[in-house]
Amino acid sequence: MATLKHRYDFVYLFDIQNGNPNGDPDAGNSPRIDPETGHGLVSDVCLKRKIRNFICLAKGAADGKPQHGFDIYVKEKAVLNNQHARAYQEGEGLADYLDEKSGRSKPGKELEARAWMCANFFDVRMFGAVMSTGVNCGQVRGPVQFAFATSTDPITTLEQSVTRMAVTTQKEADAQGGDNRTMGRKTIIPYALFRTHGFISPQLASQTLFSDEDLALLKQSLAMMFEHDRSAARGQMAPQACIAFRHDSPLGNAPAHKLFDRVRIEKKDAGKPARAFSDYSVTVDDSGLPSGIAIERWV
Repeated sequence: MATLKHRYDFVYLFDIQNGNPNGDPDAGNSPRIDPETGHGLVSDVCLKRKIRNFICLAKGAADGKPQHGFDIYVKEKAVLNNQHARAYQEGEGLADYLDEKSGRSKPGKELEARAWMCANFFDVRMFGAVMSTGVNCGQVRGPVQFAFATSTDPITTLEQSVTRMAVTTQKEADAQGGDNRTMGRKTIIPYALFRTHGFISPQLASQTLFSDEDLALLKQSLAMMFEHDRSAARGQMAPQACIAFRHDSPLGNAPAHKLFDRVRIEKKDAGKPARAFSDYSVTVDDSGLPSGIAIERWV
């Protein structure tokens, strides 16, 4: 598999209707919000979790075991130090392979273990990881990074009362005389369009062996990860666009923030609250692009 040769900077847009995209456990699981501006927030960790979950589905096998090279390091119920121990047991000979691919030389068991982790765990070679607990597998700085997502407009959160026609204990049932109801509350956002920025470094890709095949899988996950993350809080959450700027030079042909400024989102009716993606106009200024920059649409 060929490692990545181009640098990419991308803008990813997704939205939600009548749901909670990323609850804050320190705020009763209410939607995250910037208290100064009122804009909604979704953490980079939330987006990475959805990508990891999609990879588990896309590269899983009938027996529940992942395809070689596409296991997930940070997954539900994982014991990370146990994965480190596996790397020391199974990572023999990978140090030479990593040196050959990256042109670096650093002898020792730690490098072999680190190479094994990159070769076997998709999220390690994509996002990186700190793997120095237990037996030391070193640290990996991943080539793919996400920023926090921010809503295009300030959000309005609605707290809704809900009723469950059951109680948890017999004591509660006796206290209600058999009525057996439990009241609760859910906090939702009627609608919000979120924007996040992503970055892909070919230099870091060469260190983790993140390949063109891996990039294709990342693109697929950006298009499909919400399809497999449905819940009562995220029933209508969807990707709407992903505009990527490809650099001919591995070092980059233009600053990322200047390229991001070319993607503009405007509300069609400023006096009306948005309730759908169609209420916005998204334009990409492709005039006078810097030399060596090409625009790709991934979603």
